This record gives sequence, structure tokens and C-alpha cells, in this order.
Amino acid sequence: MDTQRTLLFVALSVIILLLWQAWEAEQRPVPTTAQSTEVPVAPSTPAGAAGTATAPASAALESSDRVEVTTDLLHAVIDTQGGDLRVLELRKYPLTLDPPQVPLRLLDDQGPNLFVAQSGLITTGDDPAAPRLLPYHKSRFRADAPRYTLADGQDSVQARLTWDGPGGVQVAKVYTFHRDTYVVDLRYEVRNAGRETREVYLYAQWLRRYVDQGVGLTTLPTYTGGVIYTTDKKYEKIKLPDLASKPLVRDAAGGWAAVIQHYFVGAWLPGVQERVQYFGDRRGADLYALGYKTLEPVKVAPGDKATFTTRLYAGPKEQHRLEKVAEGLKLTVDYGWLTFIAAPLFWVLEWLHKLLGNWGWSIIALTILIKLAFHPLSVASYRSMAQMRKLQPRLQAIKERYGADRQKLNEAMMEMYKTEKINPLGGCLPILIQIPVFIALYWVLLESVELRQAPWALWIKDLSTKDPYYVLPLLMGGSMLVQQLLNPQPLDDMQKKIMYVLPVVFTFMFLWFPAGLVLYWVVQNVLSIAQQWWINRQVVGTK
Repeated sequence: MDTQRTLLFVALSVIILLLWQAWEAEQRPVPTTAQSTEVPVAPSTPAGAAGTATAPASAALESSDRVEVTTDLLHAVIDTQGGDLRVLELRKYPLTLDPPQVPLRLLDDQGPNLFVAQSGLITTGDDPAAPRLLPYHKSRFRADAPRYTLADGQDSVQARLTWDGPGGVQVAKVYTFHRDTYVVDLRYEVRNAGRETREVYLYAQWLRRYVDQGVGLTTLPTYTGGVIYTTDKKYEKIKLPDLASKPLVRDAAGGWAAVIQHYFVGAWLPGVQERVQYFGDRRGADLYALGYKTLEPVKVAPGDKATFTTRLYAGPKEQHRLEKVAEGLKLTVDYGWLTFIAAPLFWVLEWLHKLLGNWGWSIIALTILIKLAFHPLSVASYRSMAQMRKLQPRLQAIKERYGADRQKLNEAMMEMYKTEKINPLGGCLPILIQIPVFIALYWVLLESVELRQAPWALWIKDLSTKDPYYVLPLLMGGSMLVQQLLNPQPLDDMQKKIMYVLPVVFTFMFLWFPAGLVLYWVVQNVLSIAQQWWINRQVVGTK
């Protein structure tokens, strides 16, 4: 196998890998039937004692009075029906650049992207046919006020809801929003004015609608679905459609339960050492719940009070924020199986951004640094290619001499390589070593929310979306073609045709790729052309 055939194999392998990852991440059939419990049951309660069949997913969530909370980063809407966090808009993240006034809505209780934060209290002895003894995500609360705003000089603001239950139990549900953070604290204040002791458990869950996005060349292969993190199994993806046939039940200490999507995440965060049970199941035709419930009850005697707390994070996957919130939460920035390479690359990219102040120039600088790091390997590769190119006339003469006799042709070629002390694979092996780095950088540029709506220069206003005028993809395709001309040409006519088709195929694929990714490939190709030209002209003496 000659050098060009190996290069062809590598190029096609990269294409197949990217397309396979897109298919694997997105192509998930959605089951059509399922049953589930509507709310977690207390661990000591017989299975199903507090459960009922769910309503169809097409039915809208029940709603009542709304409470609005505005901070420097968030605009939240809490519904008194269940006390759910129904809407959460990220004020620093516009939905689009034009117009920039509309904030991205991460949580929403309507439409195909339904995504809400629910929580409640459960106790032993609840009877599905009777009024609940403690409030859950379908209980009706009362709001102390319809609107709260984090004022200048304030560090936090609280939204308070109240509930009066049967048997003299009174509960306050209090959300606390803080300045400059996407973490929201939630606490329940329980006062037992009744005559019986209550064993109380807390649960918190995400309710998410799953919609199959399909797959295609323009589909970004990013994971949308559930994740749980525990001390024993660490980061574990929970694909939402799988919960229809195999509900999740997992006991653990600490950790978190999250639903992630491209650039953003919502995570429920129990106490670091709190014993909990993570659960996930189906709640309708296309609705899924993922969350946790506490395993150790708190006994609230008559006349006593108790407080139950949890936290949630709902916002962008900014790594410097995530690593301060909870162990392992920054893994929701999903770099895949090359995280050990991608994470350091992002650290360097972020460091360059602090120096240069522009993500586009930072990508260019990082590409140059990577090229410098691999310069010795690249020189060896391009020197081998240049030597092969120098032998092209003699190789062509051998081909004409032996014609269709492949065996004699290969023997003559190998004898020439041996005489000239040339390794025909010398140009490929250094490239193969660099492939994991290139793929890791691909994931860094694809997954980093910092590049979302980040401008570079001129017409490139958003490095996370396609080049609106397709200039970068065309430059990328042209630079690939120039590389082909500088490299030794295959002796086989079919291989030669395929090699010249590859720039067209890549150009077509990259038309819809994020501009930041295409910028990387353009700079990479230009640097490679410069290296190959210099080696061809100065080291080997060819032109």
C-alpha cells in the first residue's frame, strides 16, 4: 500500500467517524407506550402505593398563578401549581444575535422543548385516594408576592410560597436566587401542627420532553439527554428514550442528576454525602423524568419544625462555574472519549483568549502552537512525501513497464524504496499520531459555550454557526486542493480521481459546520502547505 492510499484511508476514516458520531448521538427511536409512577414513593412504602398512571404528553402542564424573579443573570417564572420552576431565561445569552434582545429560554413549560424543574415532599402513609399529607409537584401553593427583583446592592432575593395541608401540616417552599450565579437554592420549611409524627423525604426531578431531531450532514453530533454522577460510577449518560423500557433506580451518596443539551445544563444537586436514590422513568408519550429522592427520613414530631434543602444549577456549561458548583459537573462539557486531550487544549485556548481577547484569533494561535508542537513529526512526514514526489517519474516508468502485473509492480517499487532508503509509509505515520489531537480540538470547538455567538472579524459574527457567505469552507476546500498538488500523486488512476474528489466532499460537508471549526481547518491547511512547500524547495530540492 503506497502513501497516497494510506492518506486516502485516513481521510475517509475521519469522515466516517464524524458521521457515525452524529448518528450514534441523535438517531434514537422513541417508544410509543409506557406506564410510570407520577411521583417517587417513600422507600418504606410498598411499590406503587403512591403512584398513578400519567397523562398523555400532549396534555399541557396544569398552571395557576405565576411568580416572576429577575436577577442580573436570570429571569425565572415559578408556577404556584406545584411550585415548579417553569421558565428560566438566561439574560446574558441572547437566543439569536439578531435581534439580541430576546434571551435564550433554557426552561420552558410549553412546546417541543418542555423542560421544567419539579420537587416535593413525600411521606409514608400517603393514600392516592385522599388529599396528600405533604405538598408535591401537583399541589397548589399560595404566593406571598407576584414579582421579585434583585436590587442593586443585594446579593440574593427570595421567592416564598406557602401550603396548608390536612392534619395541621404547614409548609413553605422558598427559592433563593443569588447574584452572579446560575445556582438556585431551594428549601422546604415544614411545621407539624398535627397530632402525628411524620417521616418526611424530599425529591427533586427534571421533566423533559424528548423529540427525535433526526440526523443529517448538518446535524451537530452533540448529546441531549440525562446524566447522573455518583462516586462509584462517576459520569454516566442516561438516554431518555431508554427509560421507557428500563427505568432508573440507583442508590448513592451525593452526586447529581442532570439533563444536558448543546452548551447548557440543568442539574439537581443533593448534599455532598447525602444518601439518595436516583430515579428516571417515562411520564407520557414523550415526557421523561430524571431526579433523586432522599433515602433517610426526617421525623417531624407534633409541634416540631424541620427544614429540607437542595440546590439546582440551570445555565451555560461555563467550565469555571461548573467546577465550583459540584464535583464532576464540568464533565457535562462532553468532549467524548478524548477528554484527556481535549481538556488541556481548552485550557490553552482559554489562556490565549485572556491574552488576545478574541476567540477567533485564539483559535488561530492555538492551531499554530499545535503545529509547532508537531513540527518534528510534520517535517519527517513532509520530507518522506517530498522524496516520494521526487521518485514519481521513475515510479511511473515502472508502472508502464509492468502494466497490469500487480505483483511484479509492487516488487519493483519495494526494491526502489529499499535502494533509495525511503519508507513509503513515512508520510503517513506522523499524521496518524496527530489525528487524536485534531479530533479532540474538533470537540473543544464544538462543545465550548464560550464560542457561542463569539465574533471573530469582518463578516464572521458568530464562530459557533456556519459562515453566512461560505468563504471559509471554500478556502478550506481550495487549500486541500493545493495540498494535493504538493503531495506525490497516486499511480493508480482511480485513487488519483478520488484524491481530487475529497476536497469537494469536505467543502460540501463544511458548508454548514461552525465557522470556528472551519477556521481551524483553514489555518491548519495553510500552515501545512507552507511546511510542505518549504521542505519540497529547500530540503529535498524539488519544486
